[in-house]
Amino acid sequence: MNYLTWKTFIDVCELGSLSKVAAMWGTSQPQISRQIKAIEEEFNCQLFVRTGRGVELTDMGRRLEPEIRRWLQHTEQLENNIRNSSGLPIGKVKLAVLPSTAAPWLSEVYRLSKERYPDIQLEVREAQGNQLESWLEEGRVDLALLFRHSEDNRSGDLYLRDTATFLVGPPNSPITAHPTIEFSQLDGLPLTMFCRPSSWRDRLDVLARRYDVTLNVVLEADSLSLQTHAVKSNDCYAMLGAYASEAAKKSLGLSMSRIIAPGIKRYLALAMSPHGQMTLAIKKIRELVKEVADKCPPGFE
Repeated sequence: MNYLTWKTFIDVCELGSLSKVAAMWGTSQPQISRQIKAIEEEFNCQLFVRTGRGVELTDMGRRLEPEIRRWLQHTEQLENNIRNSSGLPIGKVKLAVLPSTAAPWLSEVYRLSKERYPDIQLEVREAQGNQLESWLEEGRVDLALLFRHSEDNRSGDLYLRDTATFLVGPPNSPITAHPTIEFSQLDGLPLTMFCRPSSWRDRLDVLARRYDVTLNVVLEADSLSLQTHAVKSNDCYAMLGAYASEAAKKSLGLSMSRIIAPGIKRYLALAMSPHGQMTLAIKKIRELVKEVADKCPPGFE
């Protein structure tokens, strides 16, 4: 079992392209192809099939992937544990975040990490909530910065802050002209929301039934950029958190009103993969995220 060879296999799984992996490793596509072929020949199996867009896992490849991921993680953890015996945090920490939190949070976390712990490699990915949960469960990331919908913490998350929900509308919209708007006023309003499955959508459905409100979703999009541009150009509205709302207001001139009666709070939390081990490097990154959260700019309440 060659670590680098199997690491290449996982990289191809994630990127779905031999050429992209070659570019990442600074080598040629034929070299990556030879490494994959060497594995297939040694174990007499086919791991990938070519498609018009790159490569996809075979059934055998899909069965092997989670096992290889776990083996790589254990190998990396063993190496980091040996190095951490010196008392210095070292190694890679994989952190996943929501797009709405990436820019304001991670730039500062990264700066502090490089300043205080230069031997930590911080790898950051962006995705929506359900994808973050999947990555945590599969062990693809060590930590995830995401929103929870209840302050009842049963999963061992590190809760950071809570944030209100805002209705974001076109510039100069009379509906979002005031600082607040009641939830009942959303009845029948054309809305853009994240795609299903979505725990956020499920929660809003429960509230809508409770308050006899019809949520008229005219566009489903997991992209914040698509949602906010749709709001600006198509006279629809979005329900977003403080950071995303403020960013849309500054960049696109959109208007925003905090939703009340009821107020819809979300809780920003830092979750850890159940398959990981709390290395010193992970512990230090958790502490940095908490430190940045405590200095959170206005907008959370």
